[in-house]
Amino acid sequence: MSAIVEFDSVGLRYGTGAEVLCDLNFRLAKGSFYFLTGPSGAGKTSLLKLLYLAQRPTRGRIRLFGEELSDAPRSALPAFRRRIGVVFQDFRLIRHLSAFDNVALPLRISGRSDAEIEGPVREMLAWVGLADRASARPATLSGGEQQRVAIARAVISQPELLVADEPTGNVDAEMASRLMHLFAALNRLGTTIVVATHDIGLIAATPGAHMMRLDRGGLIDSTGALRHPPGASASPV
Repeated sequence: MSAIVEFDSVGLRYGTGAEVLCDLNFRLAKGSFYFLTGPSGAGKTSLLKLLYLAQRPTRGRIRLFGEELSDAPRSALPAFRRRIGVVFQDFRLIRHLSAFDNVALPLRISGRSDAEIEGPVREMLAWVGLADRASARPATLSGGEQQRVAIARAVISQPELLVADEPTGNVDAEMASRLMHLFAALNRLGTTIVVATHDIGLIAATPGAHMMRLDRGGLIDSTGALRHPPGASASPV
């Protein structure tokens, strides 16, 4: 199976501090589902930033969608970002837009007409349980509702790669299960999914998924040993 993401000896540091990620070597298979786990401070959010191109590595090489990106000009990155859906831990909804318009934003950016947008956005809001909150602005929504809007926005355009940082952290167990079914359905359509989570139960309830474990900035195998073989795939759960 071809790889949608490839990391080759990737390291990341902020400023002049110590590396927060070191010697990452892995491939994410196209159309697969991965969970990213590890203790707080392990570097999960930093790794996600590299995946959705919010951060550049300080060393090593990254290939995304078959293209070398480590030395790509900044002007080339927006086109790649449009192929990636992101669920941020802090939601990052646009405050002056309604729930409907927040979810519709990726479709509008891609050039869809209002007539093309209306149906899919209404359907997505209904799926995440917010059909009656379409006109509400983020400030009037609860944390869990904002999380669901953020997820709907991330998946509405059926991205090639979906990156989610603790996407079920602000919802109850029933809604978490429903959202994971949404991710699974998207995965069946061909989207590669990477979910950072502390919820082991969530991982156990997702058959066919794979797990990547981070500890102190490095990938570890099931025995707790650091593993950095070039081209290594994520280990099955």
